[in-house]
Amino acid sequence: MISLIKRGLDSDVGHSFRTSPTAIVAAVIAFICVFCAVFAPWVAPHNPFDLATLELTNARLPPAWHPDGSSSFLLGTDDQGRDILSALMYGARISLAVGLASVLLSVVIGVTFGLLAGFLGGWVDGFLMRLCDVMLSFPPILIALLIAGVGRALFPNAHETLAFGVLIISITLTGWVQYARTVRGSTLVERNKEYVQAARVTGVAPLRIMRSHVLPNVMGPVLVLATIQVATAIITEATLSFLGVGAPPTSPSLGTLIRVGNDYLFSGEWWITIFPGAMLVLIALSVNLLGDWLRDALNPRLR
Repeated sequence: MISLIKRGLDSDVGHSFRTSPTAIVAAVIAFICVFCAVFAPWVAPHNPFDLATLELTNARLPPAWHPDGSSSFLLGTDDQGRDILSALMYGARISLAVGLASVLLSVVIGVTFGLLAGFLGGWVDGFLMRLCDVMLSFPPILIALLIAGVGRALFPNAHETLAFGVLIISITLTGWVQYARTVRGSTLVERNKEYVQAARVTGVAPLRIMRSHVLPNVMGPVLVLATIQVATAIITEATLSFLGVGAPPTSPSLGTLIRVGNDYLFSGEWWITIFPGAMLVLIALSVNLLGDWLRDALNPRLR
């Protein structure tokens, strides 16, 4: 394991990372956010969703450095007396899970369709590209709102798992198009190269050529796009939750926390919405900066 890490740091990408202060700072911020989200039950000061521990007398307490604040609640409390810091960790957990799952599903669908369209061509290419054009003609947030809203309307008392599934699918339906078009363009270039022609001459099946030869050579742009799209998916999830069609109220994400705090923003309790918003910005900004660095690091023209 240590040798693999050392080999990675000594590679061109590793050298690019070690010499980029922006990438290092972004990676540290992203690591802290992911660590706190994944290990929220152990690192959070309180369990904000344990009703037995909530007290309404602690509602809307300001941050600890405020004269009216309490040292037990570093970033203050919300309208139900939940610790804001703990709620951020648990909320980021949901936002990250939905964002990563939707991007992973988008990559699988988009790469599959892109490979088929670029390698097979003909009516397959025409049909899939027209499907992409249709999807691009609708605003992504509108499609996500429609799918999530219909899912919540059809299953109003559904389990939380189904609600998260509807949320992931709604984001996926608007995210796979970019991967399909990117992979298709790269596949159109790769399918005419000598190594693909040699594989065809030797009788290698088309599916194996796509999987073993073409796919590894088109994954570079996909990795960069997926890194950037994680931030977009998280923001989309937060937007849907802010509008009330995202995560269920019993498991609020960062978007739900911002929506709750928005009701108290003009009454002086600014911390209820400012801190979840700042957390969302930190996650999205760090992921976007890592995506920009990865794009430059994998670009041979910039080496």
